[in-house]
Amino acid sequence: MMAFAFQAISQEQYTISGHITDADTGEELIFAAIQEKGTSKGTTTNNYGFFSLTLEEGSHTLLFSYVGYQPMQMTLELTSNTKLNIELRPSVETLQEVVITGEEIGIDIRSTEMSTISMNVKDAKLIPVLLGEQDILKSIQLMPGVSSSSEGSSGFFVRGGEADQNHILLDEAPVYNASHLLGFFSVFNSDALKDVKLYKGGIPARYGGRASSVMDIRMKDGNLKEWGVTGGIGLISSRLTLEGPFQKDRGSVIISGRRTYADIVAKAVTDRIDGISLYFYDLNMKANYKISENDRLFLSGYMGSDVFGSENFGFDWGNITGTLRWNHIYNEKLFSNTTLIYSDYNYGFDVEFGDNNIHLSSGIYDYNLKQDYTWYLKPEFTLRFGVDGIYHQFKPGKFSLEVEDGDDITIDVPEQRALETGLYVASEQKIGENLSLNYGLRLSTFHNIGPYDYKTYDENDEVTSVTSYEKNEIYNTYYNLEPRLSASYALNDLTSFKASYNRMAQYMSLLQNANSSSPTDMWTPATPLIKPTIADQVSLGWFRNTKEKQFSFSIEGYYKFMQNLIDYQDGADILLNPDFESQLVFGDGRAYGAEFLVEKNTGKLTGWIGYTLSKSEKTFEDIMDGNWFPARQDRTHDLSIVASYKLLRNLSVSGSWVYYTGDAVTFPSGKYTIDGAVVYLFTDRNGDRMPDYHRLDLGLTWVLKDAEKWHSDITFSAYNVYNRKNAYTITFQESEVNPGQTEAVRLALFGIVPSVTWNFKF
Repeated sequence: MMAFAFQAISQEQYTISGHITDADTGEELIFAAIQEKGTSKGTTTNNYGFFSLTLEEGSHTLLFSYVGYQPMQMTLELTSNTKLNIELRPSVETLQEVVITGEEIGIDIRSTEMSTISMNVKDAKLIPVLLGEQDILKSIQLMPGVSSSSEGSSGFFVRGGEADQNHILLDEAPVYNASHLLGFFSVFNSDALKDVKLYKGGIPARYGGRASSVMDIRMKDGNLKEWGVTGGIGLISSRLTLEGPFQKDRGSVIISGRRTYADIVAKAVTDRIDGISLYFYDLNMKANYKISENDRLFLSGYMGSDVFGSENFGFDWGNITGTLRWNHIYNEKLFSNTTLIYSDYNYGFDVEFGDNNIHLSSGIYDYNLKQDYTWYLKPEFTLRFGVDGIYHQFKPGKFSLEVEDGDDITIDVPEQRALETGLYVASEQKIGENLSLNYGLRLSTFHNIGPYDYKTYDENDEVTSVTSYEKNEIYNTYYNLEPRLSASYALNDLTSFKASYNRMAQYMSLLQNANSSSPTDMWTPATPLIKPTIADQVSLGWFRNTKEKQFSFSIEGYYKFMQNLIDYQDGADILLNPDFESQLVFGDGRAYGAEFLVEKNTGKLTGWIGYTLSKSEKTFEDIMDGNWFPARQDRTHDLSIVASYKLLRNLSVSGSWVYYTGDAVTFPSGKYTIDGAVVYLFTDRNGDRMPDYHRLDLGLTWVLKDAEKWHSDITFSAYNVYNRKNAYTITFQESEVNPGQTEAVRLALFGIVPSVTWNFKF
């Protein structure tokens, strides 16, 4: 007996490692599951499809699975460290269902991950959207805890936070404005995307820089097996994607482009917009090459721009990003990723008044270096650590007036520079069969760098002193420790409780006075006067799958407290004001609520019902005497119902219905007349509400051809089917019928909007 015990204790352990890929394209599958049959031992692939699992010597049966793919079972005799490169084949039947869950069907009960939304891009294409342009950001807005910033907009709020508190990453590069056409489209072409994950809470330590959420978007790597073309032609836009290998099974490239032609269509039906340009375009590119079994390079980029203007007016904005990554496998347990990143966001407009020309521009540029490591020490213990540094260059605004017969006028809000760094370590640990932990710590720093003239102000907003700093001189530094903790306790294989806590520090803010982007918007860094926003969030949730995972249920509650929020003081003078810091006020915020989600994961009918009950408030000492008032994004009720039904093998119908409480706004409570001019009286900040919002969208997808080498389908959709006139804005003006009386005027952007798109792939 003692000899047997000694033999068991001294039994050798070996590591199985490798990649899991799509058998048809060679695309690496993110967060695919590897599970030892009959035990709780298992792991998932990382963001690059790599996995590592250490098991005892002997015979093991492993199950490899990923949503939308046929699972694979393999039995192997483990006598040494083993490399496995697994190819999974797509399951055609599930590709026609709408599934927005984790990467496995149903909820991963034992994972510590909570407060996340994962979206497989292929499985979201049946959701009906505005103008038929499939949009990942709008699809995510149909989930609990996420709400749109306005009608038809791709901007969003997460758990009561501001829109600029969402860190949107495209292949790890920050995207500062994710909107086209003033928010009605996002900059993300779904044909170029592989995976999207939104962290609402329980944010891992490797992420930093924003107070509310992180959206990690990964582009496709490109088909390593064969060349192919994907595209679509719609009423106002078309897209085309080309991908394939330049060296089979070793290197590939993907190029994806999209352009709207709303201006061309409009000119064909009316002569009222002759000479007016109104369109956007974007281009995604990515290449990768396997240098060796242990080394792989990725080079990806995005370029997009919006153009809106006429002969004497021009309005444009755009993003450029670039990412160079090197994956290196040191051994079967240690994986590293080295990343160089560039991001450029610029904004501006030009106006001609007779012989005078006005130009305004602003922007922000980032240069980023990251080093990340994943160390798979044991099946029950994984260590992640890394460091990153970002050099920011802020160009808040430049205004120039060219005068035909006089001196030109230039107003330049001074540029600012900063260095932001992060150092993190995090552990994923399983304790016994039921308890899993993910805990870590991030140390973030932010350094303001010269050249810069730092000003101080008195209570009347007058400059009292100016201190000049030389080039590359650090004149201000912030340090913040950001702890992260997530835990899961499984009551059984079907039910678990999860909890998380995270602190996030945000060192830059977007100053804006409107719902959509405008030339007065400015990204500004933390300074000696503007302190970084600090957000602490606690979440607690209950999660359950039915036995066959046909249904999943979850309930999450959260509380978020935010410090050092920024707003403009009443009557602020903000347009191109070099002393804009004197016009700011600082305060705190809090958001709390409960999120309910019921999902049907399998069968001909799939979909979900999501409901959020929430509250979001702010307090500023200089606004309303420091009393709490609703944030603009405060919505008490937010309900989404999404469903897809497969009528026939080649015919599916889908629909979504949304309802939410109207946004908090400030309406005039009275008026008075001064020298014949009407002046409105405003009282409580955000003390009124827009009308409640609701809308029904329907869609139909008809597959014309679904062969191995050729796929073709037509998607019909109708946005706002029952033609609800939802209020986009409400303004107040004197009644034409009853002079002297004030009336409210509602502006509704959209009635019913039908669309049709032909999609193809060969």
